[in-house]
Amino acid sequence: MGSKGPPPLGRSRAAPWPYLLFPINIPDMNHHPTLAAPDDDPYLWLEDIDGQQAIAWADAQSAATLARFGGPATEADADALAAILDRPDNIPYVIRRGAHLFNFWRDAANPRGLWRRTTLDDYRNAAPAWEVLLDLDALAAAEGEDWVWAGAGVLPGAHDRAIVRLSRGGGDAAVLRELSLETKAFVADGFVLPEAKGGTDWIDRDTLLLSSAHGPGMATRSGYASTVRLWRRGTDPLAAPVIFQAGPDSMAVGGSVDRTHPDRQLVFNEQLDFIRAEIWTGDIAGRRHRIDLPQDAWYLWSRDWLAVRPRSDWTIGEVTHPAGSLLGIGLAAFQAGGRGFRVLFTPGARRSIQGFCFARERLVVQVLDDLCPLSLVVSPAEDWAQAPLAGLPQVGTVSVWRLDEQPDESDGTLLALTQDPLTPPTLLLTQAGPEAPAVLKRAPEAFNAAGLVVSRHEAVSADGTRIPYVQVGPPGETGDAPVHLYGYGGFEVSELPTYRGGVGKLWLERGGTGVVATLRGGGEFGPAWHEAGRREGKARSHDDFAAVAADLVRRGVTRPGRIAAEGGSNGGILITNMFVRYPELFGGLLCTIPLVDMRRYTRLLAGASWVAEYGDPDDPADWRFLQHISAYHTVLPGRAAPPILLATTRRDDRVHPGHARKMAAKLQALGYDAAFLELASGGHGYGKDNRQRALFTALGYAFLRAAIGWRAETH
Repeated sequence: MGSKGPPPLGRSRAAPWPYLLFPINIPDMNHHPTLAAPDDDPYLWLEDIDGQQAIAWADAQSAATLARFGGPATEADADALAAILDRPDNIPYVIRRGAHLFNFWRDAANPRGLWRRTTLDDYRNAAPAWEVLLDLDALAAAEGEDWVWAGAGVLPGAHDRAIVRLSRGGGDAAVLRELSLETKAFVADGFVLPEAKGGTDWIDRDTLLLSSAHGPGMATRSGYASTVRLWRRGTDPLAAPVIFQAGPDSMAVGGSVDRTHPDRQLVFNEQLDFIRAEIWTGDIAGRRHRIDLPQDAWYLWSRDWLAVRPRSDWTIGEVTHPAGSLLGIGLAAFQAGGRGFRVLFTPGARRSIQGFCFARERLVVQVLDDLCPLSLVVSPAEDWAQAPLAGLPQVGTVSVWRLDEQPDESDGTLLALTQDPLTPPTLLLTQAGPEAPAVLKRAPEAFNAAGLVVSRHEAVSADGTRIPYVQVGPPGETGDAPVHLYGYGGFEVSELPTYRGGVGKLWLERGGTGVVATLRGGGEFGPAWHEAGRREGKARSHDDFAAVAADLVRRGVTRPGRIAAEGGSNGGILITNMFVRYPELFGGLLCTIPLVDMRRYTRLLAGASWVAEYGDPDDPADWRFLQHISAYHTVLPGRAAPPILLATTRRDDRVHPGHARKMAAKLQALGYDAAFLELASGGHGYGKDNRQRALFTALGYAFLRAAIGWRAETH
C-alpha cells in the first residue's frame, strides 16, 4: 500500500537542592537575546542537554518547583489520575495481524508495559485471555536499561517474528531487535540495530527495508533517515546497499512494501518537508518510477484503486479540483496516463476531509461538517458509490480505522471509536455494511459528570474570523468560573471534543470549566484553515486563542485572572506568546514540551523538519515575520504578566529541552514568576509511564489553580 498523509516524575519528590557541586554560569542580568540582537544569546549553555551545568540548573529548578507545587494534595491528585490510567477495565486498543489482536498495555503492576495478543473471539469477553509476548519491566530490570515501548513490526503472512522498537527514556530514537513470537525470546542471529531514528519493513523473513539514521552520512539535517537500505540477515547494516537516497535538503525518506500489488512492489517516500513529498515505486534492483501527483497531496492506494486529496487547487487539463477535495481513479488507468478522476468529496468553508483508509474493496472516508463527524463508505468497484457508515453518531468525535494492519490481509472489518466531552469512549466493530456496529468495549467513567453541560460558541478574532470553541462545565455564567483553556493550532492537527480524563477529574469535577479552542493552523476546516495559521499566519492562531479568552469574559463566564491556559509542543509557541502579547487575559499559563526560540529552532534536534510550518529563521524574509512570534526575543522586562510554568523532558529528542530551559532562565532573570520542571525521561510527552504522566499533570494543574487563586474542593 502506498500512502502520504497526516501523520498522539517519579513518585518521590526530589529533596531541595542544598548546594551546587560546581559553579553555574549565570548570565549578566542585563544581557538577554532581543530582536535588536537575536543571536546574542547568553543562555546557549542550557542547550547542552546532558552538560553538567545545564543538568544541575534543571535539577535545582525542578526541585524548587516540586517543593512549591507538590505536597500531599498534589500526590493525592496524582494517585487519583494514576488509578484512572491503570484501571483494568480501560479499553485495550488493538490491531489485527493474522489470527491475533495485538495490544500494548500498562497498569500499576506493569508500569513499563506488556506487549500481548489474543483472538477476536476472546477479545469480546469482559476479561480476555492474553498471551504475553514481551514484558518490558522484566526486560528493563534484566538489562539495566530504561526501556520504553516504541512499537513493533510483525512479519506479514507468518506473523511469528517481529522487529521490536525499544526507546531509552521515551525518545523518538529507538533500538531495533528481532523477537520470536513463538519462543518469546530475541532471535540469536536476529536483526539488531543500535539506537537511531527510523524504522524497517519486512521484504521477507531474511530481508528488511531499512530506513534509519544509523551510520555515518545516513541522517538528514532534521535527524531522520536519508536512505533506504536493503538489509539481509547476518550482514552489517552499515554495509547494506543503499537502494534509495534523499536529496540534500529533504527532511526524511522511508521505504515500505506494497503487498496489495501482485509483484509486491517497493514504495519509497521522500519527505521534502512537513507538507511536501515525492513518492516512487520500484524494486530491490534500484529501478523506480515516480508517482505523478502533487507534492502536497494526501494519497493512498490499495490493489487497483487510488484516492487523492490535494492540499492546494489542482488543475488537470481544463478542470481545477479545489484544495481539500477527494478524488478517485483506477490505479492502472492512472499509471497509464489517465486522469479521469471521479470527484468523491467537495469541501466547503467548514466541511473537510479528516482522513481515509482502504479496507478490502472499500474506501472509508472521515468528514467533519462544521465540526460534526460523518463517516462515508465508498465502493470503487461499484462506480465509486458511497453511503454513510451505518450506526455511528453525528455529534461528538468519531474515529474509524481498519482492524487489520496490512491492507492485503483485510476482510473489510473496521473499528470505530465514539466519544464526547462527557461520554467515555466506546469501541465498535463493523463490516461497513447496513448492519449496526457491535459494541466491543466501553471505557469506564474517569470523573463525575453530574450537572455538567457541553456547549459550543464562537469568538471573533482580530481580523474578524469566527473561531469556534467547545465549553464544558456547570451551566450558567457566574463571571468568576475557574477556566482551563487549551489550544494547539498547527500542522493541520484537529483538536476535537474528546473525553479528557485529567481535565475532568482535576478541574471539571471540582466545579471548574474546560474549553478547547479551534485555532487556525489546525485541520478542523481543511487545508485553508491550516494555511491561514501557517508561516506568516502563525500569529493569527495566537490571536484566535486570545479572542476565545476574551469571549469567555465578554459572555460573563469568567474574568481574566481566572483563566488558566495550557498548550504543548507547537502549543508552547502559543502559550509563550500569550505571556508576551496578551498577558492581561490570563491568570496562569502552563507551557509543556514547548517550542519557543524561533531563531535557533532549526538547529536543535528535529527543528529543521518544521520549516514548512513556521518559516526559515536563516532567511531574512522569513525572520521578518518569525521574530514577532519568538517570545524568547520579544519578552521585555517590567510588564505585568501571569505566572508561567515551563515543563519539558530531558529525553525529548524531537523538541529540544533547551527551549523551555532558556525561556525559564530568561524570564526569571527579568524578574517574572516563571517556574521550571524537567523530567529525566519521557520523550516528547508527559512521562514514560502512567504514574509519571499522572504526577506531571497533577503538578501542572496544582500550579494553575494556585496561579488563578482557586482552592478547588473535591466533590
